[in-house]
Amino acid sequence: MGRALEQAEALFDLGRYEQAAVLAARHLADDPDDADALVLLARCRHRLGNEEQALTAVERALHVAPESVGAWLMRAHVLLALEEYEQAERSARRAVELAPQHWGSHYTLGTVLDRTGRARRAGGGKRRRAAHEAARTAAALAPEESDAHFLVGLTAHHARRYQVAQEAYETALRLDPDSSQALNNLSLLHLRRSRLRPGSWTRAAEGFVRSAALDVDDRHAPHNLERMAWGALVESRWVALAGIVAVSLGAAHLRAGATGTGAVVTFLVCAGVLVGSWGGWLLWQTRRIPPHLRRPLLLVSRRSRPVLGMAFSVGLLVVHPVLALVLWHSALFSALAIPLFFFALVMSVAGHTALRQNAPKP
Repeated sequence: MGRALEQAEALFDLGRYEQAAVLAARHLADDPDDADALVLLARCRHRLGNEEQALTAVERALHVAPESVGAWLMRAHVLLALEEYEQAERSARRAVELAPQHWGSHYTLGTVLDRTGRARRAGGGKRRRAAHEAARTAAALAPEESDAHFLVGLTAHHARRYQVAQEAYETALRLDPDSSQALNNLSLLHLRRSRLRPGSWTRAAEGFVRSAALDVDDRHAPHNLERMAWGALVESRWVALAGIVAVSLGAAHLRAGATGTGAVVTFLVCAGVLVGSWGGWLLWQTRRIPPHLRRPLLLVSRRSRPVLGMAFSVGLLVVHPVLALVLWHSALFSALAIPLFFFALVMSVAGHTALRQNAPKP
């Protein structure tokens, strides 16, 4: 291996892909048939998002060295990025044929099958099962490789085998505590169980925050935090509904002619419902969102249109009952409760749609 290629490998490991590509190309100018250099160049182009150039480089590598396992693996990953699923699967299976005892071959095959199974409905279940088996083979061949266990968890997760997925993610984190992907996906499992297990919502938020800190370029964890903030606001609609119903009934009673002690009691009951319902909701949120999580959630929320839109609609539902109670004599103002609540429902649907559209690719 030439000096330039050694430096290119080192730069690639440091994440400096553009510089690594320049050095690999310089090496290839002197030795155009170096398959290893061509594969490295393809890896750099792949990381930089230049999939067509990556495919050209890896095809040249396979022309020079048709049985290069590294070239076949790289070809599978590039074709997967290009959504050429059938060719990617064939490349991965060829790598398994050439190196059946290499964990990376089975890992790549499992990754391709998992993505293909999710992208295509026809035969999706069969591919997901095959993906899980390939992942388990990779983990058996390399039990100390965190990525292999993560893929076991990912394929089990997609097959809704949540306990298996959790155990695999936990194993991946034991081997590599800084695995942002494993943290993010384990937190998704905690979030899924948040309605049944106390503290799961908080553990999910903590995992997403840590995952985002470990990989600032990954959008999955910040997006999941955004979903959590939006979800907390959506849940508050029903708190608002309780206040709206109480104030509407109370205002109607006052307009019907309630006076004296009856009017005072009605007013106090309505005020108590408003203060009690929103106070209880705020106390619940305070308990499940500890101080160290509030700032990350706030920062994510400030940049999110779905969250800001939902916050605006909920804010109207907070202000309106208070004013409706003060201006109880205005039946027209009280009637605004219905369109405001309908507006909150519309904003929740719009926010859900926007979050799905803005979700990062798997």
